Amino acid sequence: MSVNDITGKELSMRVFITGASGHVGSALVPELLHNGHQVLGLARSDESAKRLTGWGAEVVRGDLHDLDRLRAAAAAADGVVHLAFRHDAMQAGDLAGAAESDLAALRAIGDTLAGTGKPLVSTSGTAMLADVARGRVATEEDFEPAGGYRVDAENYVVELAAKDIRSSALRLPPITHSRLDQHGFAPTLIGFARRHGFAAYVGDGTNKWSAVHTLDAARLYRLALESAPAGSRLHAVQDEGIEFRTIAEAIGRELGLPTRSVSADEAPQYLGFLAHFAAMDVPTSAARTSELLGWQPTHPDLLADLAAGFYFTEPAVG
Repeated sequence: MSVNDITGKELSMRVFITGASGHVGSALVPELLHNGHQVLGLARSDESAKRLTGWGAEVVRGDLHDLDRLRAAAAAADGVVHLAFRHDAMQAGDLAGAAESDLAALRAIGDTLAGTGKPLVSTSGTAMLADVARGRVATEEDFEPAGGYRVDAENYVVELAAKDIRSSALRLPPITHSRLDQHGFAPTLIGFARRHGFAAYVGDGTNKWSAVHTLDAARLYRLALESAPAGSRLHAVQDEGIEFRTIAEAIGRELGLPTRSVSADEAPQYLGFLAHFAAMDVPTSAARTSELLGWQPTHPDLLADLAAGFYFTEPAVG
C-alpha cells in the first residue's frame, strides 16, 4: 500500500483498474506506470489483455458481471480505480441496466475495501447536475440526493468514507477528447452528422457542455488515487461551458456539412441515444478540484482538438 518513506516520497501502489484498456484507461495505465505505480488491469478479451501487457500492466481476466473476480482483485490491490461502464447498454437505451451493473460492481469492491483505508476512485458524470444546478455553473458541492442515472453509485462511493475507505467520485464532462477517443460523444456526434448530412443541435443550441482532454483527466485520476480526501467529489473539467451549437458548427466545418437546428421531438432521429444529453445545459466548474489537488489542465481544449482534424480522418461511430 502507498506509504511515505523517510524522505517523504510516496512509494508505489499496486492499483486495480476496471476499464483499463478503454478510452480513459489507455491514458491512465501509462500515467500510473510512469509515476512508479503498478497496475492490475481488468480485461474481458484477448485484445484488451494484449494491450495491457504491452503497456507493462498485469492482467485480471473478467468483466463487470464477475463480482467474485472484482472482489479478489480489489483485495490484492492497494487501491482501485473504477472506469468500466456498460456503454453498450447505454447506447441501446438501457440506462437503468447500465447504472445497475455499475452500482453492483462498486458494491462488490466497496465491501472488499471496507476498513482498510485504501483509496477507491470511481467515475461519474457532470451531466447529472443539469437539474440540480439549473441556470448556473455547477460545482463539486452540487449533488443529487437520490435516484437517477449514476446518481446512486456516486452517492454510495462518497458514503464509503464512513467505512474507512478513502473514496472519491470523479465526474467526467460529456466530452472527454483526444486521439485516444474512439467511441465517446465527440466521434458519435461526428458519426451522426456524416449519416444525416448535417450537424444537429437542439433548439437554439445555446445550452452548454463542458469538456476535458483525456490526458488531463488521467492525471486527475492519479492525483485522486494518491491524495484525494475521503468522500470527495471531483470535477475533471477544462472547458467550463461551450455552447452545443458551437460544437456542432465545429463538426460541420470539418466535415464540410451544414449545421441545423432540430426540435426536441426530432432529436432522437438525428442524435440517437444522445438526444437527451444534447439538450442538457451543464456548464461546470473545477475550481474546487484545482484548489484541492493542484490539478491544472495543460492539453488542447475541445475546439482545438476538433480543429486538429484527427477526429475526421476515419469514419466515426454513431
